Amino acid sequence: MTRALDTLLPIDEGPEGRLMDAVRYAALSGGKRVRPYLTLHTAALFNVDAKCALRVAAAVEMVHCYSLVHDDLPAMDDDDLRRGLPTCHIQYDEATAILAGDALLTRAFEVLSEDGTHQDANVRIELVKELAKASGPLGMVGGQMLDLVAHHHNLDVNEIARLQRMKTGGLINFACVSGAILGKASESALHKLHSYAHDLGLAFQIVDDLLDATADASAVGKRTGKDEEQGKATFVSLMGIENAQAQAGLLRDQAIEQLDVFGEAADPLRDMAHFVVNRVS
Repeated sequence: MTRALDTLLPIDEGPEGRLMDAVRYAALSGGKRVRPYLTLHTAALFNVDAKCALRVAAAVEMVHCYSLVHDDLPAMDDDDLRRGLPTCHIQYDEATAILAGDALLTRAFEVLSEDGTHQDANVRIELVKELAKASGPLGMVGGQMLDLVAHHHNLDVNEIARLQRMKTGGLINFACVSGAILGKASESALHKLHSYAHDLGLAFQIVDDLLDATADASAVGKRTGKDEEQGKATFVSLMGIENAQAQAGLLRDQAIEQLDVFGEAADPLRDMAHFVVNRVS
């Protein structure tokens, strides 16, 4: 994955080189690569060419990294640590970080639209459309707006679940179904992957809330305790730690059940469900 991002986000020696330095810093500084993993392994279920799948996986990761750069800005979460390193606006400056996020987002759609992603233009259009939905006002960006609103309103569990389906789940859902789109999979296969992604995305966010409440910043590579500090409603604050842990486990099991139709070929996706719930960062 790192090699693909390195190739698709080349160094620029021109006057705008600082921008590409910031782009590469945001995209190549590590991370769990959960979303690319999901794209690559769902694509493998349908025997998609690995080079095509890798391009889509890289595009997903670009959008994810863009969202982190913008989330960390002073106007948003105002964080100065990400993946154990200074956040992009701290390492460079706020204006450069905004432009780096913009560059990552637009480059992702450029990659999806190129012939190398799939020989069928209709497949490329479908990928562009689904990523736009996942990352736009009805997906990740809309979820981020709800997250900002949550600082000033007492949301209930259902409202928080909706927020997280948009903010976190949208891109995870695209990562899962993009492989099926590449492979021109059946509607029934797409439905199973949608269901898997839905449960996996909620489990992922519950564990994020648990880590914020219980983990040490040095372990997760970013500031923790922010939710309680800001008085923000989360799965943990509303459900309690034990109930949140149990709910994450239930969602993991539900996600895994959706994969039965794919047999042993889906074992990497089952492994990811266990990783999401058991992770410590």
